[in-house]
Amino acid sequence: MAIKKLTIEEFLQLAKRHPVLDVRSPGEYTHAHIPGATSLPLFSDEERAVVGTAYKQQNREKAIKIGLDYFGVKMRRMVEEVEALFADAKKKGPVDGEMVEEKAVLVHCWRGGMRSAGVAWLLDLYGFKVYTLVGGYKAYRNWVLQQFEKPCNFSILGGYTGSGKTLVLKELKVKGQPVIDLEGIAHHKGSAFGAMGELPQPKQEMFENLLAVALAEHLNKYPDGNTPVFLEDESQRIGNLTIPPALWVQMRSNPVYFLDIPFEERLNYLTEEYGSFEKEKLVNAIIRIQKRLGGLDTKTAIGHILEDNVKECFRILLKYYDKGYTKGLENRENLPALLNKIPCLSVDTKNNTQQVIHAVSISEKTM
Repeated sequence: MAIKKLTIEEFLQLAKRHPVLDVRSPGEYTHAHIPGATSLPLFSDEERAVVGTAYKQQNREKAIKIGLDYFGVKMRRMVEEVEALFADAKKKGPVDGEMVEEKAVLVHCWRGGMRSAGVAWLLDLYGFKVYTLVGGYKAYRNWVLQQFEKPCNFSILGGYTGSGKTLVLKELKVKGQPVIDLEGIAHHKGSAFGAMGELPQPKQEMFENLLAVALAEHLNKYPDGNTPVFLEDESQRIGNLTIPPALWVQMRSNPVYFLDIPFEERLNYLTEEYGSFEKEKLVNAIIRIQKRLGGLDTKTAIGHILEDNVKECFRILLKYYDKGYTKGLENRENLPALLNKIPCLSVDTKNNTQQVIHAVSISEKTM
C-alpha cells in the first residue's frame, strides 16, 4: 500500500471516520492535541529530548540512529495498539452514512517529519491504509487560528450573574438551536467561583482547538454563514483562559439578548447553586477578588460565610458583579442597536428559553 499525504482539510474530513494517531511525545499531546486524536508516542518525553539534542549538536544521521534504537523495541506494541483502536472504531459502525474503510488510520507528528514518517512506514508495512498530515500538528494549529477569523453571526445571550444563562443555553440546544458553550469548553463559569464543581481547565492551546472545532462544525452545517449560533456573553477571560481576540471582536458586535431578571430572584438562585460548597472554597474565592471588592466588603462577605449566612454574602458579591457586568455591557459600540432586553420574572429555564427564541425571531424579522 502507498502512504497518502493529506492537506489539513482532507485530513480533518477523514478524521470523522478513522482513528487519528498523534505520535508526538506524551508531554506534547497532554499540552494540546487535535480533539479526538489518540496518543501513540514514538518517543517518550525523555527520549525526544535525547534525539533532539543529538540532531542539534551532532547531525541528522546520529539522531536517526538513536531514534531507531528507541523505535525498534516498540514496533510490535504500537501495531497491537493500533489494531485495538481500529477494532473499537469499526464497532461504532457507519459514520455519516459511510462504513469505516478497513484498516485505515491517520498519523501526524509536529511538522509532518521523521516521527510520523517512521510510524506511517511501520503501519503501512503491517497492512494498514495510512494517511499522513502535510505540515503535521503545526498545520492544524494554523487551521485553528483561521477559524476565529471567519465571519460568523452570533446571538449573544446576556444577563447579570445568577440569570441561569448556562441553563438556557442547554435548553436552546435541546430545542435544536445552534449553541457553543464557551464555559463548558473552558470548564469554568466565569466568576471567581467559576471553577467550583468543574474539571481542571484545559491549556489555552487546547481550549482554542476545541473552540475552533465547534465553530467549524457550525459553519459546515450552515455554510452561508447567516444562521447565528448562541454564545454566552463573557468577559474576554474565562478563568485562566482567553477568548481569541478575533472571535472576541466579532462577539462584541453582535446582538445581545439580555435576560432581565430581578436581583432577589438571581440572589436566591445563586444561594442555592453555590451555598452547599465548602466554606473554605467560598472564602478563598472571595479573597481572590478582594482588591476589586474592597477591604470592607471583603471582610463583611467572609464574615457572613463564617456565620453560615451565605445569602447575605452573595448579596454583597452580586452587587459587585452587577457593576462589572454593566460596565462590560456598555463598553460596546452601537449598544442601543445591539441590546434586546427580555423581562423575566425568575430563573425559569424553560420559560426564559422560549422568550429568548421569540425575541430572536422578532429581531430577525426587523433586520
